[in-house]
Amino acid sequence: MKSSRGFTLIELLIVIAIIGILMALLFPAVQGAIDAARRAQAKNDVTQIATAVNAYVTEYGRMPPNADGTTVAGPGAVVSTSTFLGTLMGTATNGNTRGLVFLEVNSVRAGSHKSGMLTNSDASVSGSIGDFVDPWGAPYIVTLDSGYSNSVTITYNGVSTPVRKTVAVCSKGGWTDQSNTNKTQRRWVNSWE
Repeated sequence: MKSSRGFTLIELLIVIAIIGILMALLFPAVQGAIDAARRAQAKNDVTQIATAVNAYVTEYGRMPPNADGTTVAGPGAVVSTSTFLGTLMGTATNGNTRGLVFLEVNSVRAGSHKSGMLTNSDASVSGSIGDFVDPWGAPYIVTLDSGYSNSVTITYNGVSTPVRKTVAVCSKGGWTDQSNTNKTQRRWVNSWE
């Protein structure tokens, strides 16, 4: 009598099913780790932008202008990062006559899930070329207190929240479900918290 040492078809299918179940159990943990890493990167970025703006104000005594040298409009103005990013990076000398580098931003290809300055356009990213985008591909929201009242108002989906800062930077944190405003507010990554 000969005995075979190989797997039967049933045993092979059971092993494949067990591996599939284990992978299904592991997937949420992996997604949670990826989301936590993106949130940590976004928190680092919003803090760096706010620090760069404050350093600019300390050095020049005024809010950073747009890259073309024009003044940021009005108190509590929400600006695109592409409008004054060159000033903070030291590449636009209109508002940064000494060419000081307040912010270093890496270039990133659109859709790569890394934060940085967009160098080409992509349908998966809501920003435009030159925007500093978060790890989810959306531009950071920067609000400046150009009226020097030490207060800016951040609007979350129609709900205004006053913040006692001269600059407030936030990222939506990849949150797309707008049905619960309180949950949405907690999901955003902010520079003032």
